[in-house]
Amino acid sequence: PPHPGEILNGLWLKPMGLSVSQAANALGISRKTLSKIVNGKSGISPEMAFRLSIAFGGSPESWMGHQTAFDLWKIEQKKSTLNVTPLLAH
Repeated sequence: PPHPGEILNGLWLKPMGLSVSQAANALGISRKTLSKIVNGKSGISPEMAFRLSIAFGGSPESWMGHQTAFDLWKIEQKKSTLNVTPLLAH
């Protein structure tokens, strides 16, 4: 799954002709914070999900769903390194 920043950039910022600075200003956050999200260096928090929902639409839950799907996919890639033993009922 794509990172939420990739979704934000591809479906909203670029089509709307918005720069990261313009979008950050509208969201009430720093340019640096939004740049990290757009570049996949930082995830979105529940508060950011609300900000994105207000500014661009969609529900906060849908924005968080993108983040959760991405996070779970990343962990799935290294599942074998987690060193967890299944505890199954007999």
